[in-house]
Amino acid sequence: MIAPHGGRLVNRTLEGDMRGEWLARIGGWHKLEIDYERVVDVENIAMGIYSPVEGFMCRKEYEAVLKEGRLTDDTVWTIPIVLDVDKDDIRGDRVVLCYKGRVVGVMEVEDVYRYDKEEMAKYVYGTTDVRHPGVERMSRMKEYLVGGKVWLLNRVETKLSKYRLTPKETRVLFELKGWRTVVGFQTRNVPHIGHEYVQKAALTFVDGLFINPVIGRKKKGDFKDEVIISAYEELIRHYYPKDSVVLVTLHMEMRYAGPREAIHHAIIRKNYGCTHIIIGRDHAGVGDFYPPYAAQEVFQRYPDIGITPLFFKSFYYCRKCGTVVNERICPHGDEYRVNFSGTKLRKAFQQGMDDEVRLLVRPEVAKAIQKYKQPFVE
Repeated sequence: MIAPHGGRLVNRTLEGDMRGEWLARIGGWHKLEIDYERVVDVENIAMGIYSPVEGFMCRKEYEAVLKEGRLTDDTVWTIPIVLDVDKDDIRGDRVVLCYKGRVVGVMEVEDVYRYDKEEMAKYVYGTTDVRHPGVERMSRMKEYLVGGKVWLLNRVETKLSKYRLTPKETRVLFELKGWRTVVGFQTRNVPHIGHEYVQKAALTFVDGLFINPVIGRKKKGDFKDEVIISAYEELIRHYYPKDSVVLVTLHMEMRYAGPREAIHHAIIRKNYGCTHIIIGRDHAGVGDFYPPYAAQEVFQRYPDIGITPLFFKSFYYCRKCGTVVNERICPHGDEYRVNFSGTKLRKAFQQGMDDEVRLLVRPEVAKAIQKYKQPFVE
């Protein structure tokens, strides 16, 4: 099976007697309240999803990732994993991380430092425009970053946690299924027939398909997490061969960082055990902030990433061909094309399905979405 990124799966989850000992010791330590997005970062570090990262990044690691797209040991890594704080939030060399008053984990404080938000935005998002949802969120971050290794004591369960697996668990699962090659599919949307097209095209060449929707904070107008899961369950139930697909959730906020986030997504799926990852048009992009194929071209800069990207160009439904195609295999003109559009699909589920939209979504998927009175993030 493919090696984890950096050569090993990180495990910073305290269990058994050791967990009990730490819980008994932390009563007098300073407590720091963190938001849910940082909670899942702690969990993803501890469970090996972010391997080889072991904690929130100290200044040297942060600057290396920001400017070079690599950790200080030259391992590919493109998204800073950071915890923002006020100057007076950190006291002592260990801090108890809490969410809504409940202990989540412990951080070993190694570094507290100021950072330049504009510089971070330029490197990570390629823009300082606050219309970009990632830049807007960053503008509200606190003025300091704290770095250090973390230990997880308690996971925060949600109604979708039953779909969540650790990389250790997915690797065992792939082994039991006899999958030697696995293609990962990143998504933040409900599936349309175009998604099905690229997934099945990739599945033709590998043993298994790993559908891994991002569960967490998204921008206004995106489909809600539970809607995405329900839609995919129906698609898999009715249109995929049995035992060819695994549906597992990735609990992490969408950053909409385009090329940098595409590399980040690939690394995470490599840790889960995927040998390949599907990278489509405008992967992890938003609006018109990135060129359509920037997320594919960025892989040229990281030939040592250790997972094989499968690139798909723009595709559409051709009325003449009667199926999903792309420009390389379809000779027909624009008058036959029905383009896939997230905006079009959202409007359809708000205002009513027309004949064109019915060509783009399986009826079982449409029915699953229509069960929800408000399927969108508000």
